Amino acid sequence: MATDGPSHDERRVDSSRPVTIAYIAETAGVSVPTVSKVINGKSGVSADTRARVEELVTRYGYRKPSGPSRSNVVELVFRELKDMWAVEIIRGVEEVARRHGVGLMVSRFGLHDSTPSWDDTVSRRPKCVLSVAQLSAAEREQLAAKGIPFVVFDPTAELPDDVPFVGTTNWSGGRAATRHLTDLGHRRIAMIGGPQDVLFCVARLDGYRSALHAAGLAVDPELVVHTDLTREDGCAAARSLLALPERPTAIFAANDLQALGVYQAAREAGLRIPDDLSVVGFDDLPVVAWVDPPLTTVHQPLTEMAVAATELALTLGRGEQAPQAGLEIATTLTVRGSTAPPPSRAAG
Repeated sequence: MATDGPSHDERRVDSSRPVTIAYIAETAGVSVPTVSKVINGKSGVSADTRARVEELVTRYGYRKPSGPSRSNVVELVFRELKDMWAVEIIRGVEEVARRHGVGLMVSRFGLHDSTPSWDDTVSRRPKCVLSVAQLSAAEREQLAAKGIPFVVFDPTAELPDDVPFVGTTNWSGGRAATRHLTDLGHRRIAMIGGPQDVLFCVARLDGYRSALHAAGLAVDPELVVHTDLTREDGCAAARSLLALPERPTAIFAANDLQALGVYQAAREAGLRIPDDLSVVGFDDLPVVAWVDPPLTTVHQPLTEMAVAATELALTLGRGEQAPQAGLEIATTLTVRGSTAPPPSRAAG
């Protein structure tokens, strides 16, 4: 008796390859996290996709690996340990871990470090992973294949819709910082931006542009400089801006470290802050309240973000459905002594 052949999108099992979650995902044309959700009975997957994945799981005889259970530890992975910034994050993660009776392990390795570093994290099978600030697609697939939930903290690049993350309102923060300066009467406002391929830096720059447009000001390309998020690079960028024939009366830096570099460049140029130059930063690291003058900055709630990210990661670690995949916590502008009206207006 004749039977219909397989449809064009059905594939036979390649006997040379093991039947893994990644193989199921490739065959179904979906992501590894989506297959993981189906296998673990979680929601967030359309009925059609769920049916397609379940059919492939049955056809290929896939079975969840019966490896050791996950340890009762949250693993916090840094790509770069910046002392002041990292301390605020660790404080929030440790607070939640202690409250839930869960251990905390802090790891550091870069995106281009040798493979064993990341493999060690996977083999430890932590209860969940909190990654600052990015996970590659391959790393996400490794975690999903091992059933290890993860959350990305303050992502630096666009993520697939089903990847959980906690960030902050970078665009609104950049807009608030710049609007504060336009409200003071500044018209030549420079921006020291971060790397152009970093998502939150782009958002802060877009907020700056939006506030200028709202104030009826054009964005002057010579007043926008892109550099790394360090004090040294902020200082070098500020030197070039302050050497312009018509120098800016205010500088908005993409982070506090850059802003501290602006302070140094202003001192070298014989300028007083805020009498001759207003400065605004972004992050609100504890140290900037103690510089002279104290820095006006956008408060990025790092500890609160870390608390929310850890709670989300532990929710996923318990096998529960998260109320939402992505969460942004609001920034606020903290006005201190580094901003004032521009010299001409103050004199008038």
